[in-house]
Amino acid sequence: MSQVNRVTISRLTEEGKSRADDVVVTEFPLTIVLNNQELVTLLCSPQNLDYLAVGFLSSEGLLKSKGDIKKVTVDEQRGVVRVETEEENKQAGEMVFKRLITSGCGRGASFYSPADVGGGIKIESQAKISALEVFELVSDFQHRSQIFKATGGVHSAALYDTKSILIFNEDIGRHNAIDKIFGECILKDIPTADRILVTSGRVSSEILLKAAKRDIPLLISKSAPTDLGVKLANDLGVTLIGFVRGKRMNVYANDWRVVSHGWRTGTG
Repeated sequence: MSQVNRVTISRLTEEGKSRADDVVVTEFPLTIVLNNQELVTLLCSPQNLDYLAVGFLSSEGLLKSKGDIKKVTVDEQRGVVRVETEEENKQAGEMVFKRLITSGCGRGASFYSPADVGGGIKIESQAKISALEVFELVSDFQHRSQIFKATGGVHSAALYDTKSILIFNEDIGRHNAIDKIFGECILKDIPTADRILVTSGRVSSEILLKAAKRDIPLLISKSAPTDLGVKLANDLGVTLIGFVRGKRMNVYANDWRVVSHGWRTGTG
């Protein structure tokens, strides 16, 4: 299925009104079924649906590792991903009454309360990054999304190591884009510890927690964080960098990992 569609629009300028063709992103309803239990419907971009389903279930604590997964079946025609696990998940049955439809752009589909987060998570990584490298990563990141260039209608997320990009994905929802990254990591056995997560979207508490659960010490965004996102970053040991634009950025938490000059030191 195409990620974009053409539409006819009326374009108004100082010179007057005209008809024109334009490109808009595709919005696709995806229902995730876990062990024959319909769990949630996400509004998303129609690519990498298996990554999205696995990443979402992992972020919600319903999958712990690739070893939990027995089978993943994608039915694009019906808009359904079925995930079977080796053992029945009782927690999923308790969550079904919270089923909702979301694009993951405002507050993503989530089955936890901010009061419940943390759970002993603490990022102890000594990885560091230079300010120059932050600017270089974000510059590279901004040039990767052809769909955003064409439509302006998607969020992007990427996982970097100390040298280069590992995974890039995009979606109409900022939460979805990140879940696609983590879903691919799980299915392809790609480690996330000591990596760098870059996102185009606002860093809310759910985004911060998604990163912390994957043992990611550095989270970088072109956009702003929320107050709870900043609090969790401080509490969980995540270095949170926002508003990276040109040669400026704000470091909201754990700034000791960001050095002003020179190249990255520490673990990679």
